[in-house]
Amino acid sequence: MSTQATSHESFNIERHGEIAVVTPSAKVEEMHETMIEQAARMVIQSLKADPPAGIVVDLSQVTYFGSVFVSFLLRCHSQARKHAREFVLGGASEPARELLKLLDLETLWALYDTRQQAINALGGSD
Repeated sequence: MSTQATSHESFNIERHGEIAVVTPSAKVEEMHETMIEQAARMVIQSLKADPPAGIVVDLSQVTYFGSVFVSFLLRCHSQARKHAREFVLGGASEPARELLKLLDLETLWALYDTRQQAINALGGSD
């Protein structure tokens, strides 16, 4: 098991082999959009610097999110596609799933019940 982690107060990035797992903390629900944007830029830069084979966003700590966070997800997805990588979501709460469905994003990204299922789907292991 090869796990490497990078942390910011609102996002944690771990490497599970070639898979990057981005975990936003519950703090993103309360953060001002400029702070989320700054943190998102840091995450994107980290992914650009060392492109993973796939990206999992673990939403298990986030119940609700707004447009700035959705923009962050879209930017991560775009970054993954530039390198022909997979991008999936894991651990989304029921309200988060409803929001993704309302925005028609559940057709864009595979949603897994847990972070581990998402990692496994991309061929990673924990």
